[in-house]
Amino acid sequence: MLGSRTDLHIFDAGSVNGTRYCNEILLPYVRLFRGAMGLQFLFMDDNAPCHRTVAAEQLLESEDIERMDWPARSPYLNPIEHVWDFLGRRLAARTLPPVTIRELRLALQDEWAAMPQQLIDTLILGMGRRCETCLAVRGDHILY
Repeated sequence: MLGSRTDLHIFDAGSVNGTRYCNEILLPYVRLFRGAMGLQFLFMDDNAPCHRTVAAEQLLESEDIERMDWPARSPYLNPIEHVWDFLGRRLAARTLPPVTIRELRLALQDEWAAMPQQLIDTLILGMGRRCETCLAVRGDHILY
């Protein structure tokens, strides 16, 4: 979000299904954040399969959390995809890249903490421009 962020959540081993998504993301983060923000809260995720399960849909509805409509196959519109790209580039640029899962977890947490909030804010504020550009090219690829 603009001006702030949560700690980086790293899933333990295993696949992320609808139940894990509800229990590890929606309940502890999104529900509480929605409560703090009030009615102006609009939740943005994407079309990942775990986001679109019946369990996730029902939980969001029961918590009165409005979800932003999201077009299929549009990762370049979502600011978080650019954040993941930034983190990946930072990890790749390390002199000693992480070798173990523990090292990877620590490196990700370090890079997340070191990421400038201004970068996140700029990506969020540029979302409108990316959407307008996407509409202008009728959903074709855009450079961002």
